[in-house]
Amino acid sequence: MKQISSTQNPYIKSLVQLQDKAKARRQSGTFLIEGQREIMLAAKGGYTAETILFVPDMIRESQVRKLSQPDTELIEISRDVYQKLAYRDTTEGILAVAKTKPLSLDDLKLGDNPLIMVAEATEKPGNLGAILRTADAANLDAVIIANPKSDMYNPNIVRSSVGCLFTNQIATGSTAEVIEYLKSKGISIYCATLQDSTYYHTQNYTTPTALVVGTEATGLTQEWRDASTKNIIIPMQGEIDSMNVSVAAAILIFEAKRQRGF
Repeated sequence: MKQISSTQNPYIKSLVQLQDKAKARRQSGTFLIEGQREIMLAAKGGYTAETILFVPDMIRESQVRKLSQPDTELIEISRDVYQKLAYRDTTEGILAVAKTKPLSLDDLKLGDNPLIMVAEATEKPGNLGAILRTADAANLDAVIIANPKSDMYNPNIVRSSVGCLFTNQIATGSTAEVIEYLKSKGISIYCATLQDSTYYHTQNYTTPTALVVGTEATGLTQEWRDASTKNIIIPMQGEIDSMNVSVAAAILIFEAKRQRGF
């Protein structure tokens, strides 16, 4: 089995670039996954692990082999190398290099009555990760990111989603592409926005539905408001007029799930 102990190893330097640079992830078509649960969920989600790197005195080789796939290369690394690559302070001594997916709208597989979350231009990876966690908890049919601000394999998204990046059906596209896709599928569009809105709980989400949220700073673009079946709003009773986008998304998602009988 191959062993790497130096942080100056060229391969390790290339993996550091995967962590730090979206361009490196795009060019190589790979990204890093950290932790046993995340690697397991990625495999269940159809991701291919090209390589697994592990620290032998932090995790048993037998456990690593359970997480590997038939063509996965296993590499023993030192703690110094691991600390160079690891994104979390406390973790388990294992990382995987996995192939990215195209995340195309055309690849989504929807049933007859889908419930979809759409997030436009979400700025903070942590908020996007939180939305993915909620989408997994609610077993949504898909999450679509319109006009993404960062690639979906940003390590902050991978980490904050605690593996839910791999458990959801995800697609990305421009706002125009996403709107066209939803309309072509006969999916009603409910946009969370302040303008010309009605309370979210008064609407019917039991038919094919897309719930759409925008940025906390500027909200949804005019394209969404023009395409909306109905604009909806969460009543605010305090001093501020908005809440964290991931919280707002969760409220809308679980109202739709309540109407559908969970």
